[in-house]
Amino acid sequence: MSLQARTLGALAEVAAADWDALHDGRNPFLRHAFLEGLERHGCLRPEWGWTARHLTLWDGTRLVAAAPGYLKTNSHGEFVFDHAWAHAYARHGLDYYPKWLFAVPYSPVPGPRLLARDGAARRALLAAIAHQADADGLASAHVNFHTGAEDALFGEDWLPRIDVQYHWRNRDGWRDFAGFLAAMDHRHRKNIRQERAKVQRAGVVFRRLHGDEASPAELDAIHRFYLQTFRDYGNAPALTRDFIGHIAREIPRNILIILAYHEAIPVAGALCLRGADTLYGRYWGADTHLPGLHFETCYYQGIEYCLEQGLARFEPGAQGEHKLARGFLPALVRSRHRIADPQFRQALRDWCAEEARSVRRYAATLDAHGPFRDPARAG
Repeated sequence: MSLQARTLGALAEVAAADWDALHDGRNPFLRHAFLEGLERHGCLRPEWGWTARHLTLWDGTRLVAAAPGYLKTNSHGEFVFDHAWAHAYARHGLDYYPKWLFAVPYSPVPGPRLLARDGAARRALLAAIAHQADADGLASAHVNFHTGAEDALFGEDWLPRIDVQYHWRNRDGWRDFAGFLAAMDHRHRKNIRQERAKVQRAGVVFRRLHGDEASPAELDAIHRFYLQTFRDYGNAPALTRDFIGHIAREIPRNILIILAYHEAIPVAGALCLRGADTLYGRYWGADTHLPGLHFETCYYQGIEYCLEQGLARFEPGAQGEHKLARGFLPALVRSRHRIADPQFRQALRDWCAEEARSVRRYAATLDAHGPFRDPARAG
């Protein structure tokens, strides 16, 4: 089979059905509607460092493999931090940017990155990435938050990195929140009950809505909370209200909005995406500061939803050791990096190896301090 590689400057250049035929649909971030919506509704802009450059493989007119890709002129919105690498290049008078990133923008969510109809096409796609990166004279190519199953596809020229996130897993078959708490030691169980009680005593009530259940006013509210958080931290928000409306329409059952109300007024909210067996927490914000409100909105409401819906996992986003005490256990996440310069590649190979040892020690320490009475069974 002779395959032709094409780079696309917009996902709209490929039909949604053709793109979505390359993955199993379990991860909503890979959906054409999600990725193309980011482009169409102003969430990705060259002036922000994002230029769409997706790599596709074709057998005649048939799409057989694809990877969501972006030329980056900075490292913002990636959650795999390589700023030190860029600085090292600059000190040697070399250009690190632009680089070619294969990832889901703004989303540190593990999932397939090499989408293909079969294993041969997937291997051909990875080879095409390397060939095209070299042909374009790019200093590096990166695949962020790929799956463990994809690890074996990468050769020695792709440097591995790992990091730690905190994921909730229903490993004990809990049927409700009480069952989840019963698996914890007394101290952690008591702390969660106290946090939830504070929110309840404050008179806060919650609604959980899928995209097709949310009114325009409720979509306005969740976007307003999103903007508030970015203002609070001094960062530039990327997601537009039009994008929120787009995914609520196009993939409504993949969208979960959690809204907190006080005296019938929305005061906080969280925007999540739902996959086949996993809930993904993405953004949150609040107009008020109440004890326990963040934990209830972002964590406990999501856990309750997973238990009600029979979902196996809840991935609430990157970083945050405070999640450990609330039932989210350490999980390793992966990325791969292809560095063109042989001297930098070798130096960074050693750096990555040492980083991996440090990350694994850190994860082991976290495992030893989990909240469950039987860590092996609960985690």
